[in-house]
Amino acid sequence: MKSKVFTLLIVLFAFTGLAQQNRLNLAQPEVVYGNNPDAGHYVKTGDARLYYEVYGSGETIVLLHGGIMGSIEEMAGFIEKLKPDYQVIALATRGHGKSEIGTATITYELKANDVMAVVNAVTKSRVTILGFSDGAYTGYKVASMYPDRVKKLVAIGAGEQIPGLRKVVFTGETFDPESEIWKQKKTLMPEPERLTEFWKSMENFYNSMVASKELFMSIQCPVLVMAGERDLNAPLSTVINAYNMIPNSQLSIIPNTGHVVLCKIFRQFGRVCIRF
Repeated sequence: MKSKVFTLLIVLFAFTGLAQQNRLNLAQPEVVYGNNPDAGHYVKTGDARLYYEVYGSGETIVLLHGGIMGSIEEMAGFIEKLKPDYQVIALATRGHGKSEIGTATITYELKANDVMAVVNAVTKSRVTILGFSDGAYTGYKVASMYPDRVKKLVAIGAGEQIPGLRKVVFTGETFDPESEIWKQKKTLMPEPERLTEFWKSMENFYNSMVASKELFMSIQCPVLVMAGERDLNAPLSTVINAYNMIPNSQLSIIPNTGHVVLCKIFRQFGRVCIRF
């Protein structure tokens, strides 16, 4: 595959307002997802205390949000749709929402172990994972490391990734710690003073991460690989590469949409996921 290096300014993702856009596509939920004391729980995993919420009953589906600007709130549409028929676990990953950052170097192995610590606190059964962007890469790793615990995986906006394919830089007005959106986010964070430190560690992590043949070929469960046709974070060629390397996979590309495909056309998009 011929690769092209590009600088990825997160402002291009239009992550700001992702949850708000998602909710516009549905009836306004009454629940404040990501800060709901009636459903919220904590688990200690390694060096961090992580926050998660549980809704509904039945077979378990784990929702993993996107990175940096991501939150449990952005998964509101899925929670609303799934909780009448499933048990839904929505996790705030390290440094997001009400979860601590910890001191360990961020890796997808660490993130996968975090997910399983939460899952084990709720159920010993196999689970389905639905992850978006960073959450999808984490889902790939969980499926690889814990094949006996993952029934199915929906991976949204996450293709093959190797160092040098992109350069992630958290900059501009979107990453002003004193902006209104970050002031709001910091009210939930247990360690708001570490925000810029966390951004720097995540820059290093994203610019050195690898998700390629060794990972994808090791995944045994059925996987639905989904992406927007015009995704700049996970370009179409990288998504197709991932699909081709996962032994038991299906592919769904949503035309004329970018990285935040899950909120742009939620009703149609959600139906594809739920059928899978």
